[in-house]
Amino acid sequence: MANIDTEIAIIGAGPAGSSLALALAQAGFKVALVDARDPAATPPTDTRNYAIVTGSWRLLTAIGAAQRIEGETQPLHGLEAVDGGTHWFGAPSILFGDEDLVHRGEDETLGQMVQAPILQDALDKAIADEPRITLLAPALFKNCKPAPGSIDVELEDGRTLSARLLIGADGMKSPVRHAAGIEVQGRDYGKSVFAANVTLSRPHDGIARQLFTPEGPFATLPLPGNRANLAWYMKRGAPEALARLPKEEVEAELNHRFAHFAGTMTIDGPMGSYPLILQIAEHLVGERIAIVGDAARRLNPLAGQGLNQGFRDIAALHQAIVETDRAGLDIGGAQALGAYESSRRFGASTAALGMDAIDRLFSNDNTFAKPLRGLSLLAANTIAPVRHKLASLASASSPDLPPLMQP
Repeated sequence: MANIDTEIAIIGAGPAGSSLALALAQAGFKVALVDARDPAATPPTDTRNYAIVTGSWRLLTAIGAAQRIEGETQPLHGLEAVDGGTHWFGAPSILFGDEDLVHRGEDETLGQMVQAPILQDALDKAIADEPRITLLAPALFKNCKPAPGSIDVELEDGRTLSARLLIGADGMKSPVRHAAGIEVQGRDYGKSVFAANVTLSRPHDGIARQLFTPEGPFATLPLPGNRANLAWYMKRGAPEALARLPKEEVEAELNHRFAHFAGTMTIDGPMGSYPLILQIAEHLVGERIAIVGDAARRLNPLAGQGLNQGFRDIAALHQAIVETDRAGLDIGGAQALGAYESSRRFGASTAALGMDAIDRLFSNDNTFAKPLRGLSLLAANTIAPVRHKLASLASASSPDLPPLMQP
């Protein structure tokens, strides 16, 4: 099979890999994108929805993807969290709004809700229009071997790639990460998440709402129309069983438990579930290798930070590669990879562990935890600088982020 020469090889063409391929190609690099999907096959049903925060939406705008889905998103205007455990003085809560974004551009909101197939289709079409990207599909990564000044990549079908840098955007089980010898740490929560889209009986006003109960959070994320994507955290086995029930039985249970919080809900489309797992890679780089997105970490999906942390990876790696190239240095060398890892390892791990800590603190009805939870929400809701800082972190809108995430 023929060898393909390129500057950068990216394994994985999901939102993270596709976005990075576009950003690097538009910066002038020759990119080979390896996609496991078969373009001729009918794609499986994908009911996922992404909460794309401000900084991530800026990145999608910079690479020309946001413009392709204009009018198909739901603006996020607020983020509300309510402690549903028992309290003497009612349920403490916090609400961020667009106005809490100190570094907000004109007409910017806290973010946009986007259906996964719509985002992927926009990225696929942008890639097809980009001449500097060579798309290899369907194709699977098999192995890689660093060489002087390059890295050789072998695919399952026998084709080989020669690149200066290999990037793994190939998911939680990342074969690229495994080939690089990068270990992971984490834990299984013993919980799963029931997920479905619902029609609401009352307007959502663009507010993403989360109710913390002792067994885990219940969240509704606004969708176009008077619809929402819900996520209900429960012990492993319960969400899987719930997703197999007739929708009438699921609706009855949802409304019995949560109608006071979300209004009456009607299931709109297929139901599903997924396990809740925390996984963090010990390193983000190897010899001529970098990993991004789910290959680097799998977060608790509280606050919808999973894909958004992946976009931060993309922006940081893009900046490291572009600045290294401008300096006339090796884009796959230690300087570029070191700059990427130092910029992302601490922040990304902090985000992952922060979501884990919130889950531990709120997913119980512990007598000693309740005052701490109440005081935390009270401080965030009433002290403007605290609220603004939290909103800035959640929306990735601070001025110290990489250029791709700036207005």
